Amino acid sequence: MKKIFPSFFCFNLVLLVLFTPLVYAQKKFSSDADKSFKSGEYYTAIMHYKKAYAKERSNAEKARIIFQIAECYRLVNDPKSSEVWYTKAIQIKYHDPVAWFYLADAKKANGKYDEALADFNKYKELKPDDPRGSDGAKSCELAQNWIDNPSRYQVENVVLINSPQSDFAPAYSKKDYKTIIFTSAREGTLGDATDGTTGQRFTDLFEVKLDRKGKWSTPTLVPEPLNSEVNEGAVTFDSKFKAIYFTRCPIEGGKIGGCQIYTAAPKGNDWASPEKISLGPDSNTIGHPSLSADATELYFASDMAGGLGGRDIWVSKWDKKEKKWGDAQNLGTVINTPGDEVYPFMHENGTLYFSSNYHIGMGGTDIFKSKRKSDKWDPVENLGYPMNSEGDDFSIIFEGLADRGYLTSNRKGGKGNDDIYFFFSPELVFTLQGVVIDAETRALITGATVTLIGSDGTSKETQTDEVGSYYYQLSANTSYEITASKPKYLSDKGTESTIGLTVSKDLVHDFELKSIRKPIELPNIYYDLDKWTLRPESKEALDGLIKTLTDNPTTVIKINSHTDSRADDKYNIELSQKRAQSVVDYLIENGIDAERLTAQGYGESKPQIPDRDINKLKTEEEREAAHQKNRRTEFEVLRTDYVPKTKTSPMGNKITEPKPDAMKDSVQNKQPLISPPDKTENNNKKEPDNKSENKEEKKSKPDGKEEGNIKAPDKK
Repeated sequence: MKKIFPSFFCFNLVLLVLFTPLVYAQKKFSSDADKSFKSGEYYTAIMHYKKAYAKERSNAEKARIIFQIAECYRLVNDPKSSEVWYTKAIQIKYHDPVAWFYLADAKKANGKYDEALADFNKYKELKPDDPRGSDGAKSCELAQNWIDNPSRYQVENVVLINSPQSDFAPAYSKKDYKTIIFTSAREGTLGDATDGTTGQRFTDLFEVKLDRKGKWSTPTLVPEPLNSEVNEGAVTFDSKFKAIYFTRCPIEGGKIGGCQIYTAAPKGNDWASPEKISLGPDSNTIGHPSLSADATELYFASDMAGGLGGRDIWVSKWDKKEKKWGDAQNLGTVINTPGDEVYPFMHENGTLYFSSNYHIGMGGTDIFKSKRKSDKWDPVENLGYPMNSEGDDFSIIFEGLADRGYLTSNRKGGKGNDDIYFFFSPELVFTLQGVVIDAETRALITGATVTLIGSDGTSKETQTDEVGSYYYQLSANTSYEITASKPKYLSDKGTESTIGLTVSKDLVHDFELKSIRKPIELPNIYYDLDKWTLRPESKEALDGLIKTLTDNPTTVIKINSHTDSRADDKYNIELSQKRAQSVVDYLIENGIDAERLTAQGYGESKPQIPDRDINKLKTEEEREAAHQKNRRTEFEVLRTDYVPKTKTSPMGNKITEPKPDAMKDSVQNKQPLISPPDKTENNNKKEPDNKSENKEEKKSKPDGKEEGNIKAPDKK
């Protein structure tokens, strides 16, 4: 019998000797990675996790390590890398559906809104009770809408300030708003060590100044005692710039402890030694200070107990008696969420600005605002695009009450990791231009007067140039009444407005003036068969004439009515006179002074197309169309010196009551207010009954061709 035990034992002994260090190294890497992760040293944790993954054989543990690497990249705000590793975690079938949510969040932060939307919906299927799935899908749709409909703000990278490293959290440090202190991890900081959380140098405060030509100086390191070998950042000043508040993160036992807020007062040309403000336990992170305009409230971000999520916005009020800051109060559920709310900024107008990675936004952290009314906060409002982007946008400040300032972003196109951006709201520019043309000939009218009256009290006047055009610059939030006029033309009015416009715009308003050199036809004036009562569509057509007369209050007109030749002269004269009078009556009913109106019926005496030409037409349809042109209603301007009664224009301007002298002048010049009727005009005050009209109709039927026999009612 062959003995195999010794050789088998030796083989297993060799495996044990070789495998034991491997297992030990693997466990050590995993353990070190988990420790670094728990302490917030995410870059250090990534290095250990990757070493552990290379030695790991268990698929379940590999999936966990991959997910942890993705988490580290998420927590150091590296969405590109986190997207890669969350994808790997899902591919290796990581057990927790939250990987789908964070993958979607990373894609959203990378601007891949369509892909992110699909992944948020996938997470919603796996975890229907978690509102983050629905909110994430909604945020993708809103983000695209914000990009398609940007605000009027412009955002520009401040290239001369930024470096390849992180530059963030600017604050004005002088009254003239031309000096800024900001936080940076650039070369030249006091400490040479690397922050295990960010993978960059420990941050310090730097100062930069704007010269008279608008150019930034080279940033210089703020000297000690404000800076140290640990992280400093997120500065705020009181309104008099006599006190500075900033964040410092001390190192205790070789590890970064809880960040706290420190304050210092000026000491000559430098600063006195900073003192820590007691706002909560040292074990908690407390930072990102912002003072109210009166320096009685200190806003900050913290993860202290009693919050709603990761980090919340809190406020502490100054106790005058005790001369210290009081107990911190959480701003509540309108502002704070289960996520992180950071970098508060209290505007001088009472609006709170802050950043959040939980409120619905475009990706990463977005900037939001809310106004406090009494003790309640208005619903938060996303600043939209381009103030926000697919990346992280935070730490906004305003230049006093001006609509400009600075913010921090790691959006695409930057110079480094986090960059400082200048934002401003460009001045709104509104213009008004147009042409004035002859309504009939379509010729351009030069030398026409275009008057502009604004709701802000402005009044301007200009003339059209050699190509019939005019041009004005308008004010914001103002409505305007515009009038175009020229002798021998009826003036025309219109309105334009800049109220509610949030972007610059060029408004266009053209005018068509009607010449008064000859009668002006009124289209679509119809009557029923043998009637002179206006039909509804005729009244609609006359509304345009009412506007014309309102726009031209000194004009006196005559309404002319015509018939075709298919009845005897007397009948057509009477019918046309009654029809002209019906138009006058309608105008009077709608506010036009009777003194400005007269009616004249011409019957068939002034045809546009004579019978001899109509008879030459080949078809009945052509002949009927010709008769229709003869059956028309017109108006002609008799004079333009009527003195109107007191009325109010659409802009609220009063037209004064006629003065006695003006009326006296009219009498002396022997200019009647009403033009006398022609000799053929009949008494048209009373419409005869149908019986008398029918008798007249029976007496005048020349071969059945009189107008009274036309069957189509809309052709009368």
